[in-house]
Amino acid sequence: MIGIDLGGTRIKAVAIDGSGNIIYRHYQPTYDEDNRRWMNSVSSAVNEIRGSTPGKNCLIGISAPGLPNETNTAIAYMPGRLDGLENFYWTGFLKTRTYVLNDAVSALVAEARLGVARNKKNVVMVTLGTGVGGAILIEGKPYQGAFGKAGHLGHMVIDSTGDPDIVGMPGSLEDAIGECTIEKRSSGKYSSTRLLLEAFANGDNFAGEVWLTSVRKLAIGLASLTNILSPEMIILGGGITEAWGELTEPLEKYMAEYEWRTGGKKTEIVRAQYGDLAGAVGAACFALEISPDQADLYY
Repeated sequence: MIGIDLGGTRIKAVAIDGSGNIIYRHYQPTYDEDNRRWMNSVSSAVNEIRGSTPGKNCLIGISAPGLPNETNTAIAYMPGRLDGLENFYWTGFLKTRTYVLNDAVSALVAEARLGVARNKKNVVMVTLGTGVGGAILIEGKPYQGAFGKAGHLGHMVIDSTGDPDIVGMPGSLEDAIGECTIEKRSSGKYSSTRLLLEAFANGDNFAGEVWLTSVRKLAIGLASLTNILSPEMIILGGGITEAWGELTEPLEKYMAEYEWRTGGKKTEIVRAQYGDLAGAVGAACFALEISPDQADLYY
């Protein structure tokens, strides 16, 4: 199977075998500003994989930002980025049956099929980066919901008196901890979470207050999700999780305060196993699962 992750900066492509092993990988710039260029880059990535691996006509899965249509054959809604992506049907363009999935959902599929959530049935993934994304696994299947909108966990409300986020929700989880608001949260003192955490590590009290406030709000959001979905596991991914110790030490403390632990049971919180290839691997797995009888050739 071939999986493509259509990121804003890079296009990442993989070929995986039936056991989920990555047998080929390919990277190239996206060129977001030029729609014909990034579309052709996807095509060239597929052709390179076909020319370098045994499979020639296998299914293709594409991980992309935005909301897919009901048949997962195109991204139906993606404003502001990757001009030309909306309602672009990849099957005709690539001349191979192709399925499209939201990038956060793709990352969860990779973890559920081959990574830290393998053999788990009910899982939530939260990605902490520039924004806050997410995905939901229910009874072993990725849950996309009506309109393909399920899993946008960053837009849950943490503070009803807070400023509206990019979709109009007040005081969202994304604004509480996403990189996109770090300057605002730190009153302009820090331009990145990395710099904030460096100051925190050096004993800066203000940096500590900003960071711990963000982690406390994250805990409130995660504890809320445990009440709504009661998952076996919560997976944290994204760039902010590179500071795993600085994140999880206070998070565990706040979760103990906020999570409703019936019978002493608590939800396991783990770090995502797959890095920047999660979207591509998950898209390949999804394509095979949604249409196993349509695959012309498996690796």
